[in-house]
Amino acid sequence: MKHIYRFTLILIAAFGLQLTSHGQDVMPLIKKVKAKLDKVNDYTATGTMKTDVVFIKAPIGKVTIYYKKPNKFKLKKESGISVLPKGGVTVTMNNILSSKDFVAINAGKEMVGSFMTTKVKLVPTNDSSEIVLSTLYIDETDEVIRKAITTTKENGTYEIEMSYGKYLSYGLPDKLTFSFNAKDYKLPKGITMEFGDEDKPKKEELKNKKGKVEITYSAYTINKGVADSVFKN
Repeated sequence: MKHIYRFTLILIAAFGLQLTSHGQDVMPLIKKVKAKLDKVNDYTATGTMKTDVVFIKAPIGKVTIYYKKPNKFKLKKESGISVLPKGGVTVTMNNILSSKDFVAINAGKEMVGSFMTTKVKLVPTNDSSEIVLSTLYIDETDEVIRKAITTTKENGTYEIEMSYGKYLSYGLPDKLTFSFNAKDYKLPKGITMEFGDEDKPKKEELKNKKGKVEITYSAYTINKGVADSVFKN
C-alpha cells in the first residue's frame, strides 16, 4: 500500500512539474502569503464557536484561542468540545506553507464567493507527512488563503473557508468555517460523552453526514506575548 501511495505521489508530482513549467510559478505567491502569516508571533483571540454536527450536542459558546510560534495552540471553550484539527487552523496553515518538501502545482483560477483566487495544489514529497494533498485558494490581491481543502491519512478530507476584515494585514480571519465528513474524521477522546442515549446515530447513518464548525472572532491581541504556561494542560 505504501508503494502504491508513493508511486501515485510521484505521478502527481511529475504532472505538477509539467503544469508549472507551462504556467505561472506559484512559489512567489506562496512566499507572500507565508510572509504575512509570519508577522504573527503570537495572539490571543476571543469569539464564539458554533458546532453543527449530527452526533454532538454543543450549543454556541464563547471561546478564547491562544497561539504561539511555531506550533503552540490552545482553544478554551465555555462548554462542550472542539473538533477542529489538532493545533487549530493557524498551525495547520503554517505547517503546510513552512514545509519545503512539496511540489506546488498551479491549477488555474477559481471563484471563492466574490473573490477570484489562484488554485494551488501542494503535494508532499515526504512519505511521513500526515497530509496527502492540500488545495489552497489564494487571493492574490490580498495575499491570503480564502479556502483550503486538505486530505490527510488519518482524518479524511476537511475544508476550511475564511473571511477577512480588520486583521487582514496579519492574514487572520474574522470568520472561519471548518467542514468535514463525519464518518472519516477522527474525533477527540471522550467525545462519546456528548451523545444522547436516546438519539445516538448508527455508524451507517454517518456515511454522508457533514460536520461544520464556525468560529466568529470578535478581537485579536497580536504580538503582545503569550506565556508558555497557557498551553499546559
